[in-house]
Amino acid sequence: MARTTISDARKKDTREKIELGGLIVKAGLHYEKRALLLGALIDLSERLKTNVQERSRLLAIGAEAFGKADE
Repeated sequence: MARTTISDARKKDTREKIELGGLIVKAGLHYEKRALLLGALIDLSERLKTNVQERSRLLAIGAEAFGKADE
């Protein structure tokens, strides 16, 4: 039983990482250096903690890119 739980958790983690990598590709950033991407994500994380308008603006851009203007 424990083995199945660990296996399921690993599969879920792997799937999430693949999906997140797909977002980098969808954004057209797959040729950028990893350090730049990580720096951008860290900076974004900090900005989103304090800026509700920026969060809403970026959410709208992302929703449009996914074809879901209502998310």
